[in-house]
Amino acid sequence: MRGSAAGAAVRASVAKSAQPTHWHSLAKALSWRVVATATTALIAYAITGEIDTALLIGGIEFFLKIGIYYLHERVWLLLA
Repeated sequence: MRGSAAGAAVRASVAKSAQPTHWHSLAKALSWRVVATATTALIAYAITGEIDTALLIGGIEFFLKIGIYYLHERVWLLLA
């Protein structure tokens, strides 16, 4: 199959399927944000001793950074 048109088509298909989609990037961003936000909230709680403040900081950080991460991921893929 090497060097054949069928082989080239298979290699192109595999290469394309290996490229992360927008949905893949979004799922990756969401799963990372859950872990990172939990870490941030725990640190904020350890510093302040206030659960309300820790949750507020974690909530702001979650929504702000998920957008930033998604944009970073898409720019990174464009430059790769």
